[in-house]
Amino acid sequence: MNKLAFYINGHWCKPLTSKQLLPVINPATEAVFAEVYLAKTDDVEAAVNAAANAFDAWSQTPLPQRILKVEAFLAAYQKHYGDMARAITEEMGAPASMSFDIQTETGVGHTEAHLQAAKTALIDEPIGEHGQLLKEPIGVCVLITPWNWPINQIVCKVIPALLAGCTMVLKPSELTPMSAQLFTQCVHEAGIPNGVFNMIHGTGADIGNYMTSHPLVNMVSFTGSTRAGVEIAKSAATTVKRMSQELGGKSANIIFADANLSTQVELGVEACMLNSGQSCDAPTRMLVEASVYGQVAELAVDAFASITLGDPQQHGDHLGPVISQPHWHKVQHLIQTGVDEGATLLSGGVGKPQGFEQGYYVKPTLFGDVNNAMAIAQEEVFGPVLVLIPFKDEAEAIRIANDSPYGLGAYVSTQDMGKARRVARQLRAGTVHINMADLEYCMPFGGYKQSGNGREYASFGLHEFQEIKAIAGYR
Repeated sequence: MNKLAFYINGHWCKPLTSKQLLPVINPATEAVFAEVYLAKTDDVEAAVNAAANAFDAWSQTPLPQRILKVEAFLAAYQKHYGDMARAITEEMGAPASMSFDIQTETGVGHTEAHLQAAKTALIDEPIGEHGQLLKEPIGVCVLITPWNWPINQIVCKVIPALLAGCTMVLKPSELTPMSAQLFTQCVHEAGIPNGVFNMIHGTGADIGNYMTSHPLVNMVSFTGSTRAGVEIAKSAATTVKRMSQELGGKSANIIFADANLSTQVELGVEACMLNSGQSCDAPTRMLVEASVYGQVAELAVDAFASITLGDPQQHGDHLGPVISQPHWHKVQHLIQTGVDEGATLLSGGVGKPQGFEQGYYVKPTLFGDVNNAMAIAQEEVFGPVLVLIPFKDEAEAIRIANDSPYGLGAYVSTQDMGKARRVARQLRAGTVHINMADLEYCMPFGGYKQSGNGREYASFGLHEFQEIKAIAGYR
C-alpha cells in the first residue's frame, strides 16, 4: 500500500523517528487506499529549520525570477491536472465532474490571478517628499489547510507566499493527503529552491501547537474551524506572529418577494448542496420574505426532489458522501437536533439514504419553519442541510442575517438593484453575492467576526504575506 511521505529541504523523506501511519479512507467506499505518515516535533523542527535557512536567498530573489518559478509550477500543475482531479475524488468523495471542473480548476484560476497580481504589484516605491515604501516578505510561514477544498486552499496560501518571497511549511489535512502530494510534486518539478517549500503530514493534536508557537515562524495562515482557529491564535500569540484565518460560516441567503423566485431558489439550493454542503460560505440559511414563504418552500421542496446521490467516480451533477464517519455522525446529530427543536422536516432526515448504506452519504435535508435561535440556524452543519427562515421586511432580514457569530458570506436575491446594493452594504460579511453572482478570482475572500481575519486571493492574498517598511530620508 502506498505510504505518503514528507517533503523537506527539496527531498522526499520519511519521518525521523515516528512510525505512526494513518489510513486514508475513500468516503464513498469506506476502503483504505493509502497510508500517510504522521509527523512528530522532530520532523517539524527539520522542516522549519529548512525554511528558515532558505529565507535569506529566496527573499532576495528578484520578483521576476520568483514569478518564473510560479509559472513553471503552473505548467507542471496543468500537466498533472487529470491526476489531481482523480485524487480529490478518491480522497474526499467529490464527484468526478465537480473535481475536474471546479475543485481542480481553482488551482489554475487562483495561480493565474496571483501571478497577475504579482506582475502589477508595487513593492518598492516613493512616498512623500523623501521617503521610500517597501513591501517585503514576512518570513517563515506555517500554512495549515483543510480537507473540503484541499487544492483551492493550498494554492491560495502557497502561491502568494512564494511570490511574496516567503519560505514555508505546509501541513495539509491528514484526511486529504493525495492532492497535497501531487501539489508538492508540481512544486518540485518547477525547481523551487530547496527549503523554500516544505510539506509534512500530521495531526493538530500531535504537532499543531509546536508548529504555530515555533520561534522561527513569523506567520501562521490557517483555514478550518473557528474552534481550532481560536487555539491556534492563542498559540501564535506567545511570539506575536502574524495570523491570517479563514474560519467557519453560516451564510444567509435573503430571498425577497420581488426576486425571480423559481431561478433564485433553485440556485440557492444548488449552492448550498455544492460539495455535499461542505463549504464554509455555503448559503445554509435561506431567509424568505413572509408573503412568498409558502411559494418558496414548495420551490425548495421541488429542488430537493431533483437532487441525486451517486458514485463519485462517475461524471454528473449528483452529490457524493461527506468526508468521514465522525463527520457523518456530527451531521446526523445536528439533523436530529433540528427535528427535536420543532423545525418542520420538508425533505431528508436522519440515517443513510436508501441504496447508499456503504459510504458516508447523507440525505439532502430541508427544514422549514425555522427561527434563528435554533441550533440548526446558528451552528455550522457542514453537510447537505438547508433551513428556511421567514422574515417580514427588509430591516428584519438584515437583523436575522447579521444575528450570527459568523460573517463569511451572504447572499441577496431581488430584482430591485437599489435594494440589493442597500442591503449588501448593511450585511456583516466579507463577501456578498447579489442574485447568486460568482466571486471572481481577483476579489478578496475572508470573513467578519468569528469567520476569521485577513483576506485571501490575488493581490489581497499577496498582501497577507508582506511586511510594510517606510524609509525616511531615502531620497
